[in-house]
Amino acid sequence: MGRNWKRVYPNSVIEALRLCKDHALEKRHLSVERIAELMGVTADALYKWLSTGRMPVALLPGYENACGIDLVSRYLATSSGRLVIDMPTGKRPDADSLQELQMALHKAVGALLTHYNLGADPAETTAAVMAGLEQLAYHHHNIQQGAAPQLDLWEKQS
Repeated sequence: MGRNWKRVYPNSVIEALRLCKDHALEKRHLSVERIAELMGVTADALYKWLSTGRMPVALLPGYENACGIDLVSRYLATSSGRLVIDMPTGKRPDADSLQELQMALHKAVGALLTHYNLGADPAETTAAVMAGLEQLAYHHHNIQQGAAPQLDLWEKQS
């Protein structure tokens, strides 16, 4: 069974780049050579950036698109103290997404208790808290979006 990619929070740019590569391999069956080809760069250059973490910023969107996950962008935002949430749609959540929220909040509180009482790893605690905050923020904005739904511009005129 694969990794739960919704709960992955890298602790460095290098780790974020490598996790994106792992996601591409696991979910899209893409090798480093194929990712490089999709980006229009050489495999040698991509291997170098994966080992040094010094990928040119202009290539990050293409890399994340090829890999199918935005872990580098998320790491850069969260390392600057920013909260990253998916764009809400204003649609009513299903039971699974609310259960996911409940689990994330439960894990966040558990991580905080462990951290403050036993001195757990700050990176793991931060990741658990960020996951809970991100899901709460999504639902907060989803409620607001639902109160003012967007017009369907592609609907046929009668």
